[in-house]
Amino acid sequence: MTSTTRAHQSRDPRPRNHHTLLDSPYGELTLVATDGRLSGLYMSPHRHRPAQETFGERDATPFTEVTAQLRAYFAGELTTFDLPLHLEGTPFQRKVWELLTRIPYGETRSYGDLARELGNAGASRAVGLANGRNPVSVIVPCHRVVGADGSLTGYGGGVERKRALLAFERQGAASPADVLF
Repeated sequence: MTSTTRAHQSRDPRPRNHHTLLDSPYGELTLVATDGRLSGLYMSPHRHRPAQETFGERDATPFTEVTAQLRAYFAGELTTFDLPLHLEGTPFQRKVWELLTRIPYGETRSYGDLARELGNAGASRAVGLANGRNPVSVIVPCHRVVGADGSLTGYGGGVERKRALLAFERQGAASPADVLF
């Protein structure tokens, strides 16, 4: 590689993506990092999952802390994630995703609750759409959002996984495998 090529690569403004796979009690998870920050956590299958070729090369290096925190969560030892995130979305989506991170472990909120918190009680459908586009499930806990009557509505990883995640969180340290399906 010439010095000219090296210099050109270091100035490349495009984000650099990497991905890895992680086994979990809920099946295989695909973790994606953009410039070293977590930008995606997708279950298999997962609605709104981007094309595999956008995930970049497979490399576990950027995911050491993410993996450690996810393992602690699944072991019932961690209730709040503290990770640098790279979330791409509209300003409204990012506001909704920020609200999701404030829903305490083991609790739920309705789409209407979040809409009211955003100052627009009529925006529950828009909140639902933004919730469904959350690229970092589990860590940005979109599974904690339910219908106004407490019913379980859609989830990118499937309603069964949503039910299992909520049951896991409500039961404390019970193994997710004990409540899955």
